[in-house]
Amino acid sequence: MSRLPRRIVCLSTETVEVLYLLGEEARIAGISGFTTHPPRARKEKPKVSGFSSAKIERILAVEPDLVLAFSDLQGEIARDLVKAGVAVHVFNHRSVDGILAMIETVGRLVGAEARALALVAELEQGIATARVAGEARAARLGRRPKVYFEEWNEPLITGIRWVSELIGIAGGEDCFGELSVHHSAKDRILADAALVIPRAPDVIIGSWCGKHFQPAHVTSRPGWDVLPAVRDERVFEVKSAILLAPGPAAIREGLPAIARCLDSLG
Repeated sequence: MSRLPRRIVCLSTETVEVLYLLGEEARIAGISGFTTHPPRARKEKPKVSGFSSAKIERILAVEPDLVLAFSDLQGEIARDLVKAGVAVHVFNHRSVDGILAMIETVGRLVGAEARALALVAELEQGIATARVAGEARAARLGRRPKVYFEEWNEPLITGIRWVSELIGIAGGEDCFGELSVHHSAKDRILADAALVIPRAPDVIIGSWCGKHFQPAHVTSRPGWDVLPAVRDERVFEVKSAILLAPGPAAIREGLPAIARCLDSLG
């Protein structure tokens, strides 16, 4: 008799995405209302929680034998589920390598290790190809173009580690790469928008978490008209649903989208 989990609740979108890619979606008993990948999951699976908040009774109602959660943001939910007797695995990855490790772990949890390793190999190949193209892009320009990535606008929050790493793979340089190592968004807040000016980004990429990016809001900030990215109209959006969840889509879709933004430099 199989002892693998049969009814899994996924509290964040990336584990839903991975289970679908592994062909193990039948095990999913419930998802977060913030799930975006794959889109069909929103129609096929019951929504039993938010992202940072949940009614434990709704999760327990689908009788999970495993709950997959993410980070301290879901720590209280995980605690309450553990108290209720449910097995919980909390991922806490913030890097590209962490994304790949998460995929391998999910594969092992559901007995699909070989398929998970194949998916990781595919993503690693995509990363390697993008890295070669990124080096060629930087060589063509004679430098690594500077990228200001904005995760939120009020207050200004710069990019998390996996986004910073993807910018580097694509051949760019994250203007605030030193902040990307901080797990918490509050530690990536810029105290003043003027701090961006001396960094002189060549490209600005906005990916406001959960809402549409507004380029005009960015370009009209006091003093930002001197930025090369604003002056030369290289201000772009990459959808947050693609880039701000630490799952395969960030690599499969987010990395090429960042590369296209850098291609605007010629």
